[in-house]
Amino acid sequence: MRKTSVVGLLMLFCVIPAQAGEVHVAVAANFTAPMKVIAAEFEKATGHQAKLSFGSTGKFYAQISNGAPFELLLSADDETPARMEREGLAVAGTRITYAFGKLVLWSSKVDVIDGQVEVLKKGNFKYLSIAAPKLAPYGAAAIQTLKSLDLLAAIEPKLVQGENIAQAYQFVATGNADLGFVALSQVQENGQIKSGSAWVVPDNLYSPIRQDMVILNKGRTNPAAKELLKFIKSEAARAIILSYGYAL
Repeated sequence: MRKTSVVGLLMLFCVIPAQAGEVHVAVAANFTAPMKVIAAEFEKATGHQAKLSFGSTGKFYAQISNGAPFELLLSADDETPARMEREGLAVAGTRITYAFGKLVLWSSKVDVIDGQVEVLKKGNFKYLSIAAPKLAPYGAAAIQTLKSLDLLAAIEPKLVQGENIAQAYQFVATGNADLGFVALSQVQENGQIKSGSAWVVPDNLYSPIRQDMVILNKGRTNPAAKELLKFIKSEAARAIILSYGYAL
């Protein structure tokens, strides 16, 4: 009888998982779609939950500086996490590059963009949507692209700015803008443009959009924060990131 009880206790111990935790994550708006998939896979693999908030990197910096309870930041650039390390807002030595973003000119209509830059040169559109260049790296990349093409002066009166790349995308998706510069991850899945028409902007027209992540001070002692950082470096997460059009 005693032997059976001991075996039963051992079996019970084996099936009880390690105590699951949660981590509060600030995620750049361009990374919304892949991060939702990664968070679901992370929970399956570890039991930990990632509580996600999406927005512009610039606003997240301001919120975190003022005490917002985020424990991990997935930035749309590499400058903000580095700055947070310097200012003591992030844990030194935890910063990694998780993806390189790609810019795309996109319209929700199939016959607007022919996979080339001609639509911009002709100017036969009313509004072109971009993310705010001072807040969003994808907005800055859009301005760089227009400058590289020597089209900024001609197109500037037609620009409409979203607070972040998610809002810039919404302007186009809802038809309030004819086309816009958005993140490739917003319109691509499994290597294909999901809808509308697009031109993937050549890398040489804008500075690389290197996206870094870092553990913030509030996540310093949270095992779930460290586990999520580790998971995003895994082959499973990297495959998801690539499927949405990012480079690694």
